[in-house]
Amino acid sequence: MQAKQITIIGSNFAALAAINRLRNLDAGRHIEITVISPKAEFFYHPSLIWIPSGKRQGDDLKCDLKPYFARMGVNHHPGLATGVEDDGRTVLTNIGKVKNDGLLIASGATYLQKAPGFENVINPCSGLGAAENFRTRLSNMRSGGTIAFGFASNPQEPTALRGGPMFEFLFGTHTYLKKQGIRNKFKLAFFAPMPKPGQRLGPKAVKGLLGAMAKRDISTHLGKKISGFSQDGVMLEGDKLNSDLTIFIPGMTGPKWLANTGLTLSSGGFLQANAQCKVTGSNMVYAAGDVGSFPGPDWRAKQGHMAELQARCAANNLYAELMGNTPDSTFRNELICIVDTLDSGMLVSRFNSFNIILPPTRLMHFTKQLLEYKSFFPYRR
Repeated sequence: MQAKQITIIGSNFAALAAINRLRNLDAGRHIEITVISPKAEFFYHPSLIWIPSGKRQGDDLKCDLKPYFARMGVNHHPGLATGVEDDGRTVLTNIGKVKNDGLLIASGATYLQKAPGFENVINPCSGLGAAENFRTRLSNMRSGGTIAFGFASNPQEPTALRGGPMFEFLFGTHTYLKKQGIRNKFKLAFFAPMPKPGQRLGPKAVKGLLGAMAKRDISTHLGKKISGFSQDGVMLEGDKLNSDLTIFIPGMTGPKWLANTGLTLSSGGFLQANAQCKVTGSNMVYAAGDVGSFPGPDWRAKQGHMAELQARCAANNLYAELMGNTPDSTFRNELICIVDTLDSGMLVSRFNSFNIILPPTRLMHFTKQLLEYKSFFPYRR
C-alpha cells in the first residue's frame, strides 16, 4: 500500500503536538509527514515577556528542529504557505507545491494593524525583534518617562486577543524598574477599550489584576475606544493618554494567505472549524491553534496549551479519516495561565465547571520557567 501523505503547515506548539500524536498512532510509520515552515525551528513565544528585562536573550527562545524531524521521520519544506488548491490536496508555497492526502493547518495568526499611527507602537508579541526593540527603548529611558501598555480584541471575533502577555509585560516592567531603583522616575499606564480587561480569566481575576495595578501605582484608562496612536500618546475616545513609549497588542486575525485557499473563514478571518477541528465544508483539511476559530465558551483562549489540545484532536481525526474510520475525537476548552511579574506569578485556570485563581507566589514564577524547560526538552535531546 502506498504511504499516505500528511502535510502540516507550521512548526510551533500545534504542529509539533500533531507530529507527536501522529507518530504515536502510526508506530509503523506508514504515513509520510511533511512540515511547511520557513525554518526548522521551534520558537517559544511565551518567554518573550522576559526579553525586555534581559532575563532571556533571543537564542534562549529558539530550538533547531532538524534533529527532531530526523528522529521522527519528518520532511521539512522550508517555504512560506501562500495558498491551497485541488480542494486542499496541494499547498502552494513561495518555493513550490506540496501534495498531500490530508492537511493540517497550524500556521498561527497575525495581528490587526488598522488603527491610524500604528507605526508609533511596539507590539512585543509580534516577534523577537519587537520585544528586543522594547528592551532597547526601555534601557534608553534612564531619566524616566511615561509608558503606556494596552491591548484590544478583534471586533469581529472578541475572543481573538492576547491579554495575558500584556499584563505580564506591564507587571514585569514595574518589577524591572523597581529592581533598577528608578521606578519613581516613571509613570506606568494601562489602557483597553473594554471596561473589564481580563474578563475571560474570570471576575475574580479582573478584580485581582486591577487591584495589582492600583497597588503598583499604575493608572488605568478603560472602556474608551482607541482611535489611533501618535509619537507622544494614545488617542482615546474623547481623550488622549500621553506616552513616551506605547506598548500595544492589537486583536488577532488569520494569516492573509488564507484568502487564497477557498476554505471557509470566520467573521474574524480565521479558519472556521468544528468541534473535531475539521475546517467547515472541507475535505481532509483540519486546523489547530491560533489559525482556527473553534466552538466553545466566550472565555476560550488562544494559547499554546489549547493549540496542543486542538492539534491532538485534529491528528486523531485526520488519521481516522485516512484509515477509513469515523473522525469523532473532540477537545476540551481550558484556560490555564500564569500571569508572571518577573519575581512572582498568579495562577489562573478556567474550565466549564470551575474557575481557580491563586494569589501571586514565587513558586508560580519558578513553575513558569519549568514549563519553558519542559516545552523545549523533547526537541533539544
